Amino acid sequence: MILYFLRHASAGGHLANAKKDEKRALDKEGMEQCGYIGRALAALDVQVDAIVSSPLKRALQTAQFVGTELGFEGKVEISPALALNADFAAFQQMLAKHAGYEGILVVGHNPNLTGFVGSLLVPVANCPAISLDGRNGIAPVRLRKGSLARLNFTRGPATLQWLLDPRTVRALYATSTAKSRRKTSRK
Repeated sequence: MILYFLRHASAGGHLANAKKDEKRALDKEGMEQCGYIGRALAALDVQVDAIVSSPLKRALQTAQFVGTELGFEGKVEISPALALNADFAAFQQMLAKHAGYEGILVVGHNPNLTGFVGSLLVPVANCPAISLDGRNGIAPVRLRKGSLARLNFTRGPATLQWLLDPRTVRALYATSTAKSRRKTSRK
């Protein structure tokens, strides 16, 4: 199984009211990030069998926009296992539900995603002190808003194949769309 972790794109600052914060939508920069990420995944010929998102609006919008750019024709699933207060056990149950799939894109929040990636890279039996903040025995992985990580579960423990920061994706996109040769005049 190939598992893609995508932290939701930019949605501005946190709101003091928790109910209003849950409904916080992507901002203009976040929508642009989704376009870059989706086009990068399409250029890499990424195929996913399922897209699973946190129930919060900003994550769901990220999943839908990236799915559209990727050409995903299915429905984005909403899972509380990717919500802000989710734990690793709930995440593992969600993965077990999708065990027959080849590729899954999960969209959520930090510190959960960072903790989930770290826990998958370092087996729990080898690190008794588990925390979701990337410390205490968990492999440190930093997922900024709009970051994308690819983990491979094909054989043995999970392997981090790549981690793309949104700035890197934007730079790659800009480079690939620019002409590679300078124009010269022919006389």
